[in-house]
Amino acid sequence: MNIVDSSGWLAYFADEPNAEHFLAPLSDSDLLVVPVITIYEVFKVILRESSENEALQAVVAMQKGKVVDLNAPLAIAASRLSLEHQLPMADSIILATAQEFKAIIWTQDSDFKNISKVKYFPKNKATNSNTADRFAPA
Repeated sequence: MNIVDSSGWLAYFADEPNAEHFLAPLSDSDLLVVPVITIYEVFKVILRESSENEALQAVVAMQKGKVVDLNAPLAIAASRLSLEHQLPMADSIILATAQEFKAIIWTQDSDFKNISKVKYFPKNKATNSNTADRFAPA
């Protein structure tokens, strides 16, 4: 199972240089887990930076994977992980979801770089001028 976090989805939708790293997990929807928090983050950024139509198209693409809602047990697990790894709320929810589904997290988010079962790809400095700023997680 795979989870592409918000930074990976945004790189993919903006066709950034790092987008190629996310093609493999995004191309197999049967193995793709999508925490609902990533839908929130991606929709918000694309709505802010582009249009509602593009944001809705992104959500349709994201829903091809298994969308996982936040429930009480997942929230409690995420809270523990947040404290253990000093993670922001969204990242801890993504990590808790990954652990529940035994999934690998694919990301550009440096908060995840030292956590096991994470494929971390540092952001390319060349993306900072256009697309990275256009679809940077809020």
